[in-house]
Amino acid sequence: MRLEDAVYRQLKKRVGEAHITRNPEDRVCYSYDAAPGPPFIPDAVVFPESEAQVADIMRLSWEKRIPVIPRGSGSGMTGGAVPVQGGLVMALTRMNRILEIDTDNFIATVEPGVIVADLHAAVESQGLFYPPDPASSAVCTIGGNVGECAGGPRAVKYGVTRDYVLGLQAVLPCGDIIRTGVRTAKGVAGYDLTRLIVGSEGTLAVVTRITLKLLPKPGYVTTLAVCFDDMEKAARAVSGIMRRAVIPRCVEYLDEASLGLVRHQLRFNLPDPARALLILELDGDETLVTTQTAQIQSFCLQSGALDILMASDPVQAAAIWEARKALSPALYKIASQKLNEDIVVPISKIPDMVSRIQTLQQESGLTIVSFGHAGDGNIHCNIMYDKTDASQKKQAHEAVDKLFAATLALGGTITGEHGVGLSKKEYLSWEIGEKEQSIMKQIKAVFDPRQMLNPGKIFS
Repeated sequence: MRLEDAVYRQLKKRVGEAHITRNPEDRVCYSYDAAPGPPFIPDAVVFPESEAQVADIMRLSWEKRIPVIPRGSGSGMTGGAVPVQGGLVMALTRMNRILEIDTDNFIATVEPGVIVADLHAAVESQGLFYPPDPASSAVCTIGGNVGECAGGPRAVKYGVTRDYVLGLQAVLPCGDIIRTGVRTAKGVAGYDLTRLIVGSEGTLAVVTRITLKLLPKPGYVTTLAVCFDDMEKAARAVSGIMRRAVIPRCVEYLDEASLGLVRHQLRFNLPDPARALLILELDGDETLVTTQTAQIQSFCLQSGALDILMASDPVQAAAIWEARKALSPALYKIASQKLNEDIVVPISKIPDMVSRIQTLQQESGLTIVSFGHAGDGNIHCNIMYDKTDASQKKQAHEAVDKLFAATLALGGTITGEHGVGLSKKEYLSWEIGEKEQSIMKQIKAVFDPRQMLNPGKIFS
């Protein structure tokens, strides 16, 4: 669509000339996110700084039937923030204030544009702890995390974003402002609109304020790097660890291809036969964590571990995590394009899934790199291909079909934290039945009867 000059002038009055653009080069920057795919050029990009401005923009867009696409940092992996029907991209990065850290009641109130790592630092300086920590935490926003219900390595022990969102303020597509949820540990008055909006991928409302539950900061943390000579052996060790009474706060794994990409960043020497690495982290009371760490080390050695390194200080621990978080961008050293799928299977099925991924790699002839949050069964499976080679691209998409079929056959799900967005909507019916999808579409219609907010996402 084309944004009329008169409408553009009205939008400019609402936010100021410096905070809206339709320059071609600016629009291109907001035509894509971290997912592969063609760009979709918006008609304009607007940068509100307050809830009142968001409401004004939504009322005008509603009246003029202009699609609005909420956006954080654009780090999403499924095309959830791209303007497939043109319209207005609403970048919420100026709404980046931490409004409150309530140390007495373990609550933080933030705007959606707050960078997750900044929130971590702010609450930890007060002796508190916000557990969700996606790999992109240095750049991604809380609002984007709410939209996708992001997780991260610590989800195995502490849960995901929805487990920490107590309440929201949000603007409906028509411009009305709603307030959902509570500031208390319990609250069951009426339907849980908060949890409905969390994970809705910006299709129901524009979140403008978020009330988050915090925890006391753990007093002691140990970080282990456990080497194996076989990926399936490492996968079986994960299943065994999770069956024990000890629950680590993180259980990450890297396969052989992953190790090859980040080996130089680990700051310790891996044994030559190492073909897989587990990163384990435990936290809590020092005496208890010390005991549990010894138990985990003993179990890993019994499970065939080649070697175990315990980080000697926070610097070495940080280096291990920096290597893990560097994996996604480093993948482009293997091939020019990737299909990054965040499948989840039951923990007991991780060895089966690893085996099927290895078989799929052999059958497709493509490099498939897998790593991720093994402690909760969330595997990031990256199918690498040359984007200039039509045959490889076709093989990669066929491999995704087979990957999802295997995942669902094992009782899993096609997405654990990336969402459906644009790139997975054709697969939604593989997992969600027709009746269930009908209910979801009816919910969308209640919030957004004109289908103006982030259109073209989730549903075919």
